[in-house]
Amino acid sequence: MEINIMILAIIVTSVATFISRFSGAITSERVKAKSKTFEWFNCVAYATLAALVARMVIFPAGILAESDIIIRVTVLIICVVIFILTKKNLVLPTIISAILLTILNSI
Repeated sequence: MEINIMILAIIVTSVATFISRFSGAITSERVKAKSKTFEWFNCVAYATLAALVARMVIFPAGILAESDIIIRVTVLIICVVIFILTKKNLVLPTIISAILLTILNSI
């Protein structure tokens, strides 16, 4: 019974994801990269990402909840600076965040 619910959840979320991606692929030819519509979607995407990061820092779940908020904020600030200095490289700040969290939590 529980496995059937999990499979159904995977199918429903997959269909929802594919529908939104398919709709985006169909309408992408009509939207210009410099248009107000494209800018709006870009702003919404960044706002959503910022909200998720803020939630993870302020109200963490799982093992992240074991670290102090000052450690989480420090790691976030350092990684944002690294992100900017490395010309928007995502890999380096991600790796450094894991290392910094590990080191600062063990002190």
